[in-house]
Amino acid sequence: MNSMTRKILIVEDEFIVANDLRLLLLQAGHKVTGIAVSAEEAEELLQQQKPDMVIVDIILEGNLSGIDLARKLRAENIAFVYLSANSNQEILEQAKATEPYGFLVKPFREQDLLITLDIAWYLHTHSLEAKFRREELLQKRLTEIGQETTDAADKLLKVARTLQSFIPFDLITSGVRPADHEEFGDIAYVRIGFDEYQFIGKTELETITSINKKQLAAISKNNRVDTSPAICNLEAEIKRKTNPSLQGIIAYHFRQRAVLIFPVALGYGLSLHYCLYSRQPQAYTKDHIDLLNRLKPSLEQLAEQTIHYPASAKPTHSLPAAAKPLRDAVANAAFGSIIGSHYLLLAALDLAAQVAPYSTSVLLLGESGTGKERVAQLIHSLSPRRNGPFIKVNCAAIPPTLIESELFGHEKGAFTGAIEKRKGKFELANAGTIFLDEIGELPVAMQVKLLRVLQERELEYVGGTAPIKVDVRIITATHRNLEKEVGEGNFRLDLYYRLNVFPITLPPLRERRSDIPALADYFANKFCRSFNKPFNGITAFMSEKLYAYHWPGNIRELENVLEQAVVLNDGCSPLDLTRKLSTGVSKPPVDITLNNLEEIRQTQRETERAYIIAALKQTRGRIRGTNGAAELLKIKPTTLESKMARFNINRLDFMEP
Repeated sequence: MNSMTRKILIVEDEFIVANDLRLLLLQAGHKVTGIAVSAEEAEELLQQQKPDMVIVDIILEGNLSGIDLARKLRAENIAFVYLSANSNQEILEQAKATEPYGFLVKPFREQDLLITLDIAWYLHTHSLEAKFRREELLQKRLTEIGQETTDAADKLLKVARTLQSFIPFDLITSGVRPADHEEFGDIAYVRIGFDEYQFIGKTELETITSINKKQLAAISKNNRVDTSPAICNLEAEIKRKTNPSLQGIIAYHFRQRAVLIFPVALGYGLSLHYCLYSRQPQAYTKDHIDLLNRLKPSLEQLAEQTIHYPASAKPTHSLPAAAKPLRDAVANAAFGSIIGSHYLLLAALDLAAQVAPYSTSVLLLGESGTGKERVAQLIHSLSPRRNGPFIKVNCAAIPPTLIESELFGHEKGAFTGAIEKRKGKFELANAGTIFLDEIGELPVAMQVKLLRVLQERELEYVGGTAPIKVDVRIITATHRNLEKEVGEGNFRLDLYYRLNVFPITLPPLRERRSDIPALADYFANKFCRSFNKPFNGITAFMSEKLYAYHWPGNIRELENVLEQAVVLNDGCSPLDLTRKLSTGVSKPPVDITLNNLEEIRQTQRETERAYIIAALKQTRGRIRGTNGAAELLKIKPTTLESKMARFNINRLDFMEP
């Protein structure tokens, strides 16, 4: 649709603002279908003439707010943009849940209005187009799986891999209902990695649950037969003491919290039940059922063709090993750099893989040290921009007086010290990705300028006059609560909406403790190779303490603990703790007072002295040159010699006789 013919409804109870909007829109060639002062009046106008877009204020006259109206607009697939002077955190949370296509903060420039509407329309039309295109590909893939002459186990594995990025699950099962009362025939796959699945058949389920095959068959036979899709919370099923259900048994032994049951008719009174389980109690919504209903023709065809190939007791040789990823080389390399298989981490990686192919802005949320930079690199490496630059910027590390020049570049002589023309990070990232870490630390004045660049896709050098076009994908990260920052006036609402198009939250390490052993082994091997030491494992005492610790510094802190342990290890025994780790819930840092300051300093001195001695032992007293102690410790030889003198360390004590 040409922007000149776009029909727009204005919902604003301030006459002057509404009239200014009307004049600006008419002057730009748009058609204004009406002005409403309340949500109720807007609903009447929607019935008379359906607009292409709606500009809606959050606070309106009447009993309903702009957020109430936005929910109706979202349900009817009408693009809308919020207009507001300010919002507190509670209102922002409610507004965000409606998934708006843009946000305008009063007062605004005419150019801001027109660009915001263009972006909103682009997002609206392309999100629908992308949705239909992805579902077409999904339908096609399910049809292809059904046509393959492989057994039920192989087909279920391929269905699992196909559905994973559309519907989250930690375990998937399929089985015919009503079930055979003599033979348990359900098969399942439990997710054990990003693209790794472990087969669970009758034998495996008997072993895990200690229930024999006759009992399993009876339980399956007595299980309820759903004739329509259903979403169930499994808490009650887990607690059932008599007549346990199959869902309850699976939920208990595999620690699942919710299930989506989707029956597919086979004829003759039979149906094939797909059950998708999740460890998150609120994982499934009506949208997931709607998607499966749209896929139902392909699923029915697949089920009919699958039934001719009975499920084997275990995967056949033609089935790729269930624990082997089938990603392409690029994806394999990218995900291989992220260690862990906890379901919270996998859910975040699913979102990263889902958004990677597009140029959508991504906001990475989570505590410091949770791996936000690594995930940003992952998204870049899986995107069509993978061959372009990946530029990292830590917004908290740049002085406020230099940040504009650092991001957008400067002309020669633009300010004192600008002795030459210099490109900024955005221009360096052209045709690639820019990662703005700690975006919550950006000064408000710079937030306005960043918003202009994001909207207009062009920038101006400091001291420059000609705009420069840039094609950059934006990934931002913060450990701050941006909704709270917006409510307190520290972060612009319109910038927040431009950045928060696709948020991904990374879990803290204390919430994915099952990944600690794998992470510890990874870092231990890494540092042992780096320091040319053999890795002899980790003591049981250290493993226990690592698991019990609350990790306020997350993965970064764990890495530091392992590096220290490797440096101080003698190379002959397993790694052990070299510093005390407390246990229990996360606590705020201890306040430094005059009473404990000297104790803290003494601990730091002892740790540093131990590092230097360990390095000298490994290099047999050699300080300088390749593989010398200075290189090992990554400091200058003169600095090392100064520290040795301060700590009264004699290198001759470590030299071979």
